Amino acid sequence: MTKLSARDFSGYRGIPPAVKWPQGKRVAVSFVLNFEEGGEFSMSDGDTSNEAIYEVIDRQLQADPCIDSHFEYGTRVGYWRIAELFDRYQAKFTLSSCGRAVERSPWLVQDAVERGHEISAHGYRWERHVAMDEHTERQSIISTMRAIEQVSGKPPVGWHTRSSPSPHTRKILAELGFLYDSDAYNDDTPYFVEVHGGRHLVLPYAFDTNDMHFQHSDRFTTGEQFSQYVCDAYDWLEREGDTWPRMLSIGLHLRMIARPGRIGAIEKILTHIKKHESAWITTRRSIAQHWIAENKKI
Repeated sequence: MTKLSARDFSGYRGIPPAVKWPQGKRVAVSFVLNFEEGGEFSMSDGDTSNEAIYEVIDRQLQADPCIDSHFEYGTRVGYWRIAELFDRYQAKFTLSSCGRAVERSPWLVQDAVERGHEISAHGYRWERHVAMDEHTERQSIISTMRAIEQVSGKPPVGWHTRSSPSPHTRKILAELGFLYDSDAYNDDTPYFVEVHGGRHLVLPYAFDTNDMHFQHSDRFTTGEQFSQYVCDAYDWLEREGDTWPRMLSIGLHLRMIARPGRIGAIEKILTHIKKHESAWITTRRSIAQHWIAENKKI
């Protein structure tokens, strides 16, 4: 008989945790703005390969100014368009940031801090951790923390790995004092896991309510389709919010959602959610802090 890994297929088993969101809100809404520009692989920067996903798929074997410029759009234009829109709606997001992106565009992080947004960690490079040995991964995470703290004035408390983490990721995060990670896609409610005898908080992320599907997917071809899908997700979670402390993660990317033909989707989503007094639009740090505090009372 094949020995199976200890995966958790049960979750809360239909029994809601005894946690309520502040002021009787039904859904904690988390906008995650991924800041990867400058952390991607580029032969122009001396890497051995270029990125070849999302906007461009024909990988070049030499420096590729075309794919480079797609990423540059995010910092040159995209960030400002998104930040100003969130200011108009008085809404906060979590800026999930690659360490090297922070080092190359520190002004972007400083502006986000001034606007009251959370700066969380998204790896030093925009790369997978699944095959990293423990020492290499630890150094990468520490480098990310240092880059963010040097620019923002505070170390990050949240982490999200591009794609798959390694078997060591949560152990390292717990040892380094991270409050939460988002390396899971298996629930609509936060939960704790045991990491070396202690409790570690997981704030599940989502790939379906995510603008990544504008690239190489037939899920969203217009901003209207994306906004409708996200609004439908919110409405359903709100229905469950009487009994479950539900959370909606909305994943955004500077170079994707901020294009003129797509940015209206965020406006429609914010307008729709803001009409409901049941929405708590906040940062992942605030969600984590609230969840930990409320669990101490149980």
